[in-house]
Amino acid sequence: MKYGHFDDENREYVITNPKTPYPWINYLGNEDFFSLTSNTAGGYTFYKDAKFRRLTRYRYNNVPIDDGGKYFYIKDEDTTWCPGWKPVKTELDSYECRHGMSYTKFKSSKNGVQAEVLQFIPLGFWGEIQKVSIKNTSSKVKKLKLFSFIEWCLWNAEDDMTNFQRNFNTGEVEIEDAVIYHKTEFKERRNHYAFYSVNSKINGFDTDRESFLGLYNGFDAPDVVAEGRSKNTEAHGWSPVASHYIEVELQPNEEKDYVFMLGYVEVEEDNKWESKSVINKKPAKDMIAKFDTVDKVTTAFNELSAYWDNLLGKINIQSGEQKLDRMVNIWNQYQCMVTFNMSRSASFFESGIGRGMGFRDSNQDLIGFVHQIPERARERIVDIASTQFEDGSCYHQYQPLTKKGNAILGGNFNDDPLWLILSTTEYIKETGDFSLLDELVPFDNDMSRAKPHFDHLKASFYHVVNNLGPHNLPLIGRADWNDCLNLNCFSKDPNESFQTTGNKKDGKAESLMIAGLFVVYGKEYVKLCHQIGKTTEADNAQIHIDNMIEAVKKDGWDGDWYLRAYDYYGNKVGTHENEEGKIFIESQGWCTMAEIGKEDGLVEKSLNAVKEHLDSDYGIVLNSPAFSKYYIEYGEISTYPKGYKENGGVFCHNNPWIMIGETMIGRGDEAYDYYSKIAPSFLEDISELHKVEPYVYCQMIAGKEAFKPGEAKNSWLSGTASWNFYAITQYILGIKPDYNGLSINPCIPKKWDGFKMKRVFRGVTYNIEVTNPDHVSKGIKQILVNGNVINTSIIPIQEEGQNHRITVVMG
Repeated sequence: MKYGHFDDENREYVITNPKTPYPWINYLGNEDFFSLTSNTAGGYTFYKDAKFRRLTRYRYNNVPIDDGGKYFYIKDEDTTWCPGWKPVKTELDSYECRHGMSYTKFKSSKNGVQAEVLQFIPLGFWGEIQKVSIKNTSSKVKKLKLFSFIEWCLWNAEDDMTNFQRNFNTGEVEIEDAVIYHKTEFKERRNHYAFYSVNSKINGFDTDRESFLGLYNGFDAPDVVAEGRSKNTEAHGWSPVASHYIEVELQPNEEKDYVFMLGYVEVEEDNKWESKSVINKKPAKDMIAKFDTVDKVTTAFNELSAYWDNLLGKINIQSGEQKLDRMVNIWNQYQCMVTFNMSRSASFFESGIGRGMGFRDSNQDLIGFVHQIPERARERIVDIASTQFEDGSCYHQYQPLTKKGNAILGGNFNDDPLWLILSTTEYIKETGDFSLLDELVPFDNDMSRAKPHFDHLKASFYHVVNNLGPHNLPLIGRADWNDCLNLNCFSKDPNESFQTTGNKKDGKAESLMIAGLFVVYGKEYVKLCHQIGKTTEADNAQIHIDNMIEAVKKDGWDGDWYLRAYDYYGNKVGTHENEEGKIFIESQGWCTMAEIGKEDGLVEKSLNAVKEHLDSDYGIVLNSPAFSKYYIEYGEISTYPKGYKENGGVFCHNNPWIMIGETMIGRGDEAYDYYSKIAPSFLEDISELHKVEPYVYCQMIAGKEAFKPGEAKNSWLSGTASWNFYAITQYILGIKPDYNGLSINPCIPKKWDGFKMKRVFRGVTYNIEVTNPDHVSKGIKQILVNGNVINTSIIPIQEEGQNHRITVVMG
């Protein structure tokens, strides 16, 4: 069942039924200031950090779901309704929510009144615009009452949920003209405040939540709206809110527009006040003046659209497969931008409180984004590397506001360091900017310990070399990429965290996934060393890579697939000898991507085993058979019900590793089949089962042993986005940046006649046409550049600013 449809021309998903199986959301903002907005107007806004700079309150895990947001109540005589349907849930005559590129539009109608709400954040601006348009489509005069509503939360959002004895006493506001200012704690320790404005005279306001709602009412039935007039309350302590009241009279066919702004202001410490106890409002007034007319708002919205035209214009395909084209050209790239901004910090499944920016997460997110704004990618790489230690280890997370390491989850996730090699080499291949390697980057954010960025890569490589176990395979540490495979935890206490507890302090457990990862990015490290003339370093590193390959062949092969690990006791994990959890996806992915034992048929055997044991109708499951009991030596992975999350669920992030592995042996049909099973646009028709948005990837789909296979969770903030974009564009379509040009090596379904791709690379536009006359999956017969045959599969760097025609004949 569908709840809407794709509008590819306008790059929107149009929701026509507000009762989606789960809230379907969108992100506003592109750099510092962000909002989350659901299809029923739920969500919240923050500056940089959803924990420390959250402007508005949102209640997770609430019943009913998705209560709290940015609401507009329209009272038309005895009928009250909202353009986003919630919270009032009055049956609407029409409803439409359009989620677009960093904006959302609501368009609804009731009893001859049409309301449109456009929400977006202008480029480089610390405020959200909400343009409200109300039109009388009836034949009689309409006298309406419009109420806005948000609930303030400009303090530590974690403390907001726990420290009530303080927080119920701190609320402070100021009201001037049609602007409500939130200044809680401003006089003590803050140099920032928030405001909510409208470019119209108002007939009243409210800033005290209890007075606005009524103590025993929900958002669906506020006292003020029911009574049809504001109480002009001023919050002192308790829970501050912001509500404007506007009386609207419309002649038949008349329309009126209102521009609301939710803004954030920072002021200098010595310039906080305009008079005693009165905050300095000049910065807020300057912000409001920038967008106080519809024309100014329209200009800003057009600038936002042009910004996305440019971003999405770097890669564009025509494959003849509509669902694939909309993913590659629009939604997958869009999601990559969002995950780059958010990491795993703020979604409808992540509160923005407990997690910062992940070291491994942010490095991986970058590979789906670097072609769009490489200068921001470079900045992010430096931020990530700055949280590393001299031995190559690192903080697992860092806070976006301070950019300093977050010790909540500590470190010792032994896959973390290697991902820095991935992001750095992908950045340099995309840009040709080798100067990054010479930039002085601190260890642990201490500039006195700074070394060239190349030294951070070397530390990452040798962190594995210096942390090998009994089989000369990498020690897993707290965990590798799979946070729930906790081989040193041994927890019996339900109050312990699996990921931060290591009850076996002398951890000996080893990871085959890290082994494959080390070979893949070890090879990249060696290739980079050759590029910059460090041949001795390259030769030395190659010895360790060769040793790892031999270690995997000797002690990491189970006969038909790669082992997953060795546990604390030296027992095999992911072997046919096990009763449950015989085979895991991660080691099959990385060891096949590394081509370990390819010459002996190991890669093909491993991928055949994946097809036989792990494939399902909804994607490749993480392990099989799923665990039915708690294995204390494995940790959290065996605590989930069968078929969910890491215990036999389709963990979408790692499916692309198998897709890439399939391209290594030329099996394009298998690679694309795996791609289409988890790509959201291919799942739109089963939305009532899938539940989450049909336009973005999710983290997990319930696996074949689950109670409800195919049900998905944890959408938006997942490494799935970047890895699927990387797999489809660089390995299946096969257009891949390299140090000295653009590599062409497709691995596509045999039935395809070919495809076209526009690729902007280092300031040059390549118009690539791939033809497949012999209907093969892989193999290049001929490549022509502007009609001239070349004898290499790498298109040399062309003159900047030019357009070039590339013709590729497969065969």
